[in-house]
Amino acid sequence: MSANDAPRAQQPSAAYDSAFLKACRREPVPHTPVWFMRQAGRSLPEYRKVREGIPMLESCMRPDLVTEITLQPVRRHGVDAAIYFSDIVVPLKAIGIDLDIKPGVGPVVERPIRTREDLAQLRDLTPEDVSYVTEAIGLLTRELGATPLIGFAGAPFTLASYLVEGGPSRTYENAKAMMYGDPGLWADLLDRLADITAAFLRVQIEAGASAVQLFDSWAGALAPVDYRRSVLPASAKVFEAVAGYGVPRIHFGVGTGELLGLMGEAGADVVGVDWRVPMDEAARRVGPGKALQGNLDPTVLFAPTEAVEAKTREVLDSAKDLEGHVFNLGHGVMPSTDPDALTRLVEHVHTLTAR
Repeated sequence: MSANDAPRAQQPSAAYDSAFLKACRREPVPHTPVWFMRQAGRSLPEYRKVREGIPMLESCMRPDLVTEITLQPVRRHGVDAAIYFSDIVVPLKAIGIDLDIKPGVGPVVERPIRTREDLAQLRDLTPEDVSYVTEAIGLLTRELGATPLIGFAGAPFTLASYLVEGGPSRTYENAKAMMYGDPGLWADLLDRLADITAAFLRVQIEAGASAVQLFDSWAGALAPVDYRRSVLPASAKVFEAVAGYGVPRIHFGVGTGELLGLMGEAGADVVGVDWRVPMDEAARRVGPGKALQGNLDPTVLFAPTEAVEAKTREVLDSAKDLEGHVFNLGHGVMPSTDPDALTRLVEHVHTLTAR
């Protein structure tokens, strides 16, 4: 399965008329839809219970476990969309990259990619490599019914940063050294990762995902000129590869206020906004023709309910004139967040925005 294969448009699903998908399509909604990045995860006691003693990557490869974890926040919070439980390095593991997710550290790559010869590690991804994803999404869509399921993948730059650095980084010195010092190798690396990412998203869409999100978690480390020249082409290739399916495509990064317009140019239908830029200003930077997603600061949830509600109103007021708005946090749910605060937040947004 390559990024150049012509995708087949999906038939409308039971979730087609959901508030979430309507907002992504910039259509009128009964209320502002809500979901949270990392809503399925460590903030939930039921998640910690089912994951007990099971390594992260193993849990991502067990369809029964993926199904249960993905459904947990839908049951508890009443969110308007589920997000498929996985990790951005799953497709890399699936093609044989020697990596592991170490608790308290994150993904660690045994043999970082630093030379052209190292690119040989990156073979094409096939549906058979991730058959557990197809199985899990089949189970999920039957359970979810009219609730949309969001598939996702890591963007080429963020995957490249892990592969070149060998693990998490705050400075990305090795990745940036390759980007500046060997732009040909860098371009080939990102192009290959774009094909792998597109193939992974295709599997999820063809299995029944109603939308997909591309996480470029670390793109905020880049200057706009470097993003345009060295990153945007690969992200655009991913979005173009799945355009024919007709499902909404979301693009999200952290610290990307200066890149919002460029991220919109890459081809997404919805641009995610972190908490640093008000939604109305984000809309100005992105330009017309896109829905926006965001953008409550995740740390606000540690404040008293009255403060959470006040900050939520600020976000909604800032977003009131948007063409389409999906309410979310400006980044993922933090592990020590009180789950009840999330449930109250969903109810609050639904109540305030009921039409």
